[in-house]
Amino acid sequence: MKFDASYPRFFVALLPPLEVQEYASQVIQELGDRYQTRTSKSPPHVTLQPPFQWQLQHIARLEQALSEFANQQSQVPVALSGFGAFAPRVLYINVLKTVELLALQTALATHLEETLEIVDPKSKRAFSPHLTVASRNLTRQTFKQAWTELQMRQVKFEFVGDRLTLLIHDGQRWQIRSEFSFRP
Repeated sequence: MKFDASYPRFFVALLPPLEVQEYASQVIQELGDRYQTRTSKSPPHVTLQPPFQWQLQHIARLEQALSEFANQQSQVPVALSGFGAFAPRVLYINVLKTVELLALQTALATHLEETLEIVDPKSKRAFSPHLTVASRNLTRQTFKQAWTELQMRQVKFEFVGDRLTLLIHDGQRWQIRSEFSFRP
């Protein structure tokens, strides 16, 4: 997709605390060094609303809608446990499908559709929360090798998701545009 500065891509995510981001970044780097894999150029995150385009001149409207939504949401517990895969293309740290996280994602998708007509074309698929560690340059063979290795690893983190993060693509990478705190 060609970059258009007046109509950039955005997505909405939960960003984990620094400790989790650092661990995920280590795994991403390790897989990249060993298997030449990559991920999208963004901070490690759990996607709640996949990428969509929005006119930059109407950014205040988007941010207002996200702020109003976040102000009505309670903080959500998030648990990461082990690794998972969408074979043969994606390796990730598994995010447990808690009732709270599933409800948050559904409510956000509904809010964005009703207030801004933002709809994920793949929204018929079930929400599968995850934190990607490899999704680019994966051949079937490197996928199999990396997945065999990751399956053996133990990883467990818990944190409280206390804000939504809006990320914008600048033509090169995803940058944090703004954050919206949930009710305490």
